[in-house]
Amino acid sequence: MDALNTFLLMVVFIFAIVILVAVLKTLFTVRTATAGVVERFGKFNRILRPGLHVLVPFAERAFVVDLMVKQVQFSVETKTHDNVFVQIPVSVQYQVLDDKIFDAFYRLSSPQKQIESFVFNSILGHVPKLTLDQTFEQQSGISVAVKTELDSIMSGFGFNILTALVTDIIPDVKVKTAMNDINAAQRAQVAAQARGEADKILKVKQAEAEAASKALQGQGIAAERQAIIDGLRSSIEHFREAVPGATAEDVMALVLLTQYFDTLKDVGTRAGTNTLFLPSNPGAASDFLTQILAGLRGGGNGPHPAPTTRVVQPPPPVTT
Repeated sequence: MDALNTFLLMVVFIFAIVILVAVLKTLFTVRTATAGVVERFGKFNRILRPGLHVLVPFAERAFVVDLMVKQVQFSVETKTHDNVFVQIPVSVQYQVLDDKIFDAFYRLSSPQKQIESFVFNSILGHVPKLTLDQTFEQQSGISVAVKTELDSIMSGFGFNILTALVTDIIPDVKVKTAMNDINAAQRAQVAAQARGEADKILKVKQAEAEAASKALQGQGIAAERQAIIDGLRSSIEHFREAVPGATAEDVMALVLLTQYFDTLKDVGTRAGTNTLFLPSNPGAASDFLTQILAGLRGGGNGPHPAPTTRVVQPPPPVTT
C-alpha cells in the first residue's frame, strides 16, 4: 500500500511539472518598444505586440525584436584627392521599421555588419574625389550623402536610418601640424599688413598735423609782424605829434637803435655767450644812429646788407 501511494505521488509530481512547463510554454510577454515573432513548427506565423500572449505549447516559439533606436560607430580610413590619408569617424543611428519587422528579423543576420559595409562603400565613393580642405568644408554634405544612400538600401531590409553623422575628420599628425603652421603664417601676414597700414595712417596723420602746425605757425608769425608794423606806425604818429619837426625817418632810426641795444642785451644774458667789446663813450650811440640813418636812406637802392657789429677798442673792456 505504501509503495502504491509513493508511485501515485510521483505520478502527480511529474504531472504537475508537465503542467507547469506547459503553462510556461503557453504564456509569453512582449515588452513595450519590442515586438514578438512567432514561429509554428519553424515557420513564421504572426507578429506579437506588447502585452501577454498565449502560445501553443511545444508547437510555437516566440522571438523578441527590439524596436528602440540603436547607435553604431565606425572609423573609415581613406585618401583624399590630394593624397592625404584621413580617419573619418561615422556615427549611425537606426531602428527597425514597425511595418517591416519580418524583413528586419529574417533578411539580415547581422544588421550592424551590413550597415558598416555600406558606410565604408559610401565614404570611399565620396572622399577620394575631394581635397582635404574640401573634405572639411563639405563634412555635413558627406553626412547627408551617406545617410541618403544608406537609408535607401537599408529600408529594403526593414531598417530606418535616422542619422549618419561624420563626427570628425582626422588627418595625419604631420599634416595637421603643417596646416596649423600655414594658418599661423597667414595670420601673421595679415597682422603685418594691418600694422603696416596702421603705421602708414599714423605717418600721414603726423604729416598732416605738422603741416597744420606749420600753417598755424606761419599765420602766427604773419600776425606778429603785422602787429609790429601796426605798432611802429602808431608809435611814429604819436612821436611826431609829441615832438614837432620830427620826421618819420628820425622816429624809425630811434626805434631801430632801441631794438639794436635790446638785441645786444639778450645776446649778453644768454648762457655760453662770449665777451663783447663795445664802445664806452657816449658818442658811440651817435655813431650807431648815424649808421642806421645811412642804412635807411640807402635801403631803396638794393637789398639790405647783413647787419654788422663794429668792434671798437675801448679804454676799459666791459663784460656783460
